[in-house]
Formats: sequence, C-alpha cells, structure tokens
Amino acid sequence: MKFLKVVGKIFSFVGIFLLTLLITIYGTGLIFCYGPSNHARNLFVTTLLETGQMKFVVGLFMSDDKVQSIVDSNSMAVFNTEVDNSLINTSTNIDKDGIELVKIAGSTFEAKMIIVNDPARVKLASIYDGSWKEYGVTLDKLVNDNDAFAGVNGGLYVSESNKGGKPMGLVVRNGEIECNNPSGIKGLHLVGFNEDNLLKIIDLDGKNKEEVEKIIKDEKIRDAVAFQEEASDANNHFVKLIINGESREVNGSGSGANPRTAIGQRSDGAVLLLVTDGRGANGHLGATAADLIDVMNEYGAVNAANIDGGSSSSMYYDGKYEMTSVTLYYSNSSWRLPDGFIVEKR
Repeated sequence: MKFLKVVGKIFSFVGIFLLTLLITIYGTGLIFCYGPSNHARNLFVTTLLETGQMKFVVGLFMSDDKVQSIVDSNSMAVFNTEVDNSLINTSTNIDKDGIELVKIAGSTFEAKMIIVNDPARVKLASIYDGSWKEYGVTLDKLVNDNDAFAGVNGGLYVSESNKGGKPMGLVVRNGEIECNNPSGIKGLHLVGFNEDNLLKIIDLDGKNKEEVEKIIKDEKIRDAVAFQEEASDANNHFVKLIINGESREVNGSGSGANPRTAIGQRSDGAVLLLVTDGRGANGHLGATAADLIDVMNEYGAVNAANIDGGSSSSMYYDGKYEMTSVTLYYSNSSWRLPDGFIVEKR
C-alpha cells in the first residue's frame, strides 16, 4: 500500500510538471503571437514554418489566413536577373594561395565565412561511385576522403532519418552529371561553378532532364548542386541573394531565422562560403534572408546564393568543425550528406 502511494505521488508530480510545462510553452507562444512586438511575432511564425517537424505549432495559435499574411509580409521579391560573367575577373586576384576564416556576429546568429581567393580550389565532393547509397557521410569524411582542406554542406537531398545518401534535383561533379531529376521540384535552381571558375546561379524551374542537360553543356558547368525556390508557408526556401551586384528585394526580414549555408563570389573571383548557427545553438535563432544579403554585401559578393541549411548547415576547416549541426546527437559533427563543396589543398 505504501508503495502504491509513493508511485501515485511520483505520477502526480510528473503530471503536474508536464502540465505546467505545456501551459508555459503555450503561454509563450501566445505572447509571441499576440504580444506587443510584431517583429517577434513574424520571426516566430516564419522561423517555425521553415522547420521540418514544427510547422504545425503555428496553426495552434492563429488561422491560416493570418499565417499567410505574415508570410506575405516577410517574403522575397521575384528575382529573374541572370549572372553576367563579365563582372567577375579572376586574374585581378594576385594572392591565389590565400584562404581566410572569418568570424561574423549578427543580432540573432553567429557565423563563419571561408574566403578562398582561388575559385579553382572550390570543387564538389560526393559519395557517388556509379550509384547513390542509402546512407551519406559526414562532412569531415567528404573533406578528408578527398584530401581537401575545408568544406561546407551542399544541395538538396533526402534527409529523412538522417540517412542522407540520396540527393535531389541535380548534382554535377567534375563536369559529369551524377544526378539529374528535376521533375516535381518547384523552383529548382542550379548553384555551382563553370569551367572558367565562375559562380553560376541558374533557374531550372519547369525544365525536364533533357533541358537541364543542355544547360549544363552550354554553360560548361563543372561542379554544381541544386536548391529550391519556394515562397509559401509550406516550404520557405529561397536561392538568389545577390546577382550582378544587385541585392534581392525583401519584405520585412525576407524569411524566418534559421541555420543557413550560402555561397558567393567577389569581383576578383574569390569565393565566399558562409555558414550560420541557429535553432537555439549558442542561444541564437539563426539568420534571415536579409541577414545573408547584408553579410554577402559586406564582404563584396557580386553574386550569392542560399543553399541547403537547417540541420544540414556545417563547416569543416583545417581538421576540425567550425560550425556543426544543431541536432543534439550531431552537435560535434554533421548530418550525413550525399555531397558538399570542398576547398582543395595547395
């Protein structure tokens, strides 16, 4: 009898604790959604909408119409400008061996950027060996298996259960197409380099396999991945940030705040590889689209694009992780990946 009383008290305590926790979480959500700060509300909503598992939370607090109005007021304008190759002159960068790691601090994120003076050193590594596997590999393995110096995560892939072995949309490595499956991916974009080491950001939306293959051949693409442009509350992805020195127009913050990975190129050809934290890592929410544009502008990007982010965002540099996954089990590593941009050793 005494044992049952003890068990009852334990269950009662746990029940009260869980109820208090739920009330606290719900109350916090109400404060964000209906408190005095519209900025906090908008950031709360757009950030949750970009997560893989927490989108439903927003619907607990407000109607679909209200959610859509917030998304519309924190969105990005259509940006159809194409990259002008003549604006990049790689011969003006004298120090071809130069590589630098820069720490960046924003109001809701911390980030690191690798600046690679010689764009020819930036290549794509993948696990493809004639077929794709069920499981990918961590970023450090991609870098070290290719005897490279540094790397960041790459493009779209099937991330369910952290298997990470199958890319989505497009992968081009060393001029060879390893994945070409654009069907059904709204807003698909190519992000990568051509044979002249120029960063290309090309809209592939609505293109079939044959059309994509022709673009790769005509543009002489050597290494590239795909990312998605999708401006809705179902999947807040975006690609183009800066094209030909022109920043993309944003409404509000342009997006929610999350971990991000972005790639850019200066007028002298130097490549900018940027990774931010977020989702509570180091106490930070993450970076918005507007944040990425500001940082890329500050470091002289003529062209810049957002690529896969969230839990995939990671950076490996000179034998160690500088930015890691925000997932608890992978806080000292990265998620499994099918590909990533690497920086070759000299």
